[in-house]
Amino acid sequence: MNFDYETLRFIWWLLLVLAVLGFMLSEGISLGVSMLLVLDNKPETERRSLLSAVAPTALGQLAWLPAVALLLFAAWPIVYAVFFSSLQSLLLIMLLAWLCRPLGWYFRSSLESLAWRQNWDKALSGSGFLIAAFLGVICGNALKGVPFHLDSDMRIFFLGDFWGLLNPFSLLIAAVSVCLLLMYGACFAQLKSSGALARSSQAWVFKAGIGFLLLFALAGLWITRLEGYHITSDILPGDASNPLNKFVKRAEGLWLDNYEHVPSLWAIPVIAFLAGGATIYWSKIQRSYWAFMSSMVSVGFTVLTMAISMFPFLLPSNRSLNSSLTIWDASGSQVTLTALLGVTVIALPLMLLTSRWAFCFSAVGDAGLPDDQHQE
Repeated sequence: MNFDYETLRFIWWLLLVLAVLGFMLSEGISLGVSMLLVLDNKPETERRSLLSAVAPTALGQLAWLPAVALLLFAAWPIVYAVFFSSLQSLLLIMLLAWLCRPLGWYFRSSLESLAWRQNWDKALSGSGFLIAAFLGVICGNALKGVPFHLDSDMRIFFLGDFWGLLNPFSLLIAAVSVCLLLMYGACFAQLKSSGALARSSQAWVFKAGIGFLLLFALAGLWITRLEGYHITSDILPGDASNPLNKFVKRAEGLWLDNYEHVPSLWAIPVIAFLAGGATIYWSKIQRSYWAFMSSMVSVGFTVLTMAISMFPFLLPSNRSLNSSLTIWDASGSQVTLTALLGVTVIALPLMLLTSRWAFCFSAVGDAGLPDDQHQE
């Protein structure tokens, strides 16, 4: 089936959102459960049980990370280049944190020393907090604008530094991300466990859930005063890609434009907030399945809130406004998008089904860990 260029670009944007959703819903569990490891001074048996819930499927779920990167590279190569060149310091730290996670999952029990295992647990938990926070920092900078410039030859110039990326707004979004994923991971642990571990997880669902609700509301209020971006020239979604063939303005509250034009879109952030509240309620009355499902909805609709708020921007520039990258002017060619569409449409749903199947058969306990982890 042949699509015109405008429709192809929009379909690929939907696929990118789907891939990010898959990443957050699958890897988010591993990050959230990892954060629980060092909280409440858990005994070795409980920490081992938490790891057994995610270790058997962790590397498979991590496949969503290269999937998102490959999709971005295939559909929007300019965005891919600017993103990785401008945020390389953040991404390098995140990559190092991700690299230590497989080592911790599979080698923490290579020695019988309790200190050895505790140190690995601290590394795993620290990597979970760091990655969750830096995901928020990236989202915060995407909303605030990244300091880059494109010249007439499409050369990329990053005009900021690492510390400039850690601005107050991005740190707020980082806190939202940490609370959201901690609530999500704690819901999963509560669902898959019993006894003291379930009670501890339930307590963290409440703490992280309240934190998420307060910080999400604060972020929403801040965005009403945050400078957003708007294309002032004619939008030509069927033209060849050239980010410099447009004019962009920046002003307070422009990230709310899409909601003002389509008021029904307000349901997305409202559902994200209400689902967070429902997660706390279901967890409190020990309906852990419904608490986990509500937390999934909260994670998913939080991602959708950001995607809808920024549409059609993918990566705005706060130094060179006209260099901002959108889905209409930074994509690959029509031939490329058409050729890769069939494979992507088949692959992403299969990955979603596989991730869902893998977590259905995981359980908090000793199953799935190496034999030496079954020893006291």
